Amino acid sequence: MVEWRIEPGLTDYAGAVQAMEARAADIAAGRADELVWLVEHPPLYTAGTSADPADLRAPDRFPVHETRRGGQYTYHGPGQRVVYVMLDVGARGRDVRRFVADLEAWVIAALAEFGLTGHIRDGRVGVWIQRPDKPRTASGAVAEDKIAAIGIRLRRWVSFHGISINVEPDLSHFDGIVPCGITEHGVTSLVDLGLPVTMADLDVALARSFSEVFEARTPHPA
Repeated sequence: MVEWRIEPGLTDYAGAVQAMEARAADIAAGRADELVWLVEHPPLYTAGTSADPADLRAPDRFPVHETRRGGQYTYHGPGQRVVYVMLDVGARGRDVRRFVADLEAWVIAALAEFGLTGHIRDGRVGVWIQRPDKPRTASGAVAEDKIAAIGIRLRRWVSFHGISINVEPDLSHFDGIVPCGITEHGVTSLVDLGLPVTMADLDVALARSFSEVFEARTPHPA
């Protein structure tokens, strides 16, 4: 079974990491069910294992947390749904690439419920939205903005950390970093795209699309 938990209010980041690590250990030991934990954080920046210090443009703007998840710098804050996934990847086939692809497919399926088409791009982790309303890139391609970031860590084949999806955060807060080390593209949110979507709306879409994507790879007995 996968437990779902929606945390009210703003969740302390350091405490969340401790809670994730403890739950992941319990899942690996067979003491707890898998968990999908939905939270919001106060404004902060996190540095993944590949973060370049030069990408932290405003080190004094918000607290900066070094974290052992994959990826580079990212922002968390009010109006952004952070989805922490503590899932047994070992029981789901021990295929990390497939697991990340499933996380991407999950986000894309949830966005589709609001009429959005999310895209995956080689060399650019996360989920992207085409912006024909913006000027084309220097190469003539349609502009694209990032709407969701993905960064996970595995311990004993149990995942933690996860996904962040922009519902209605203050997008100017991303200016203090180079999000995920990418300078040629911007960031967007559901509300920035003109969709009157609430956090609760997104949570419902995530719950529905989770079963569509992951149901075929539920844990099996050892």
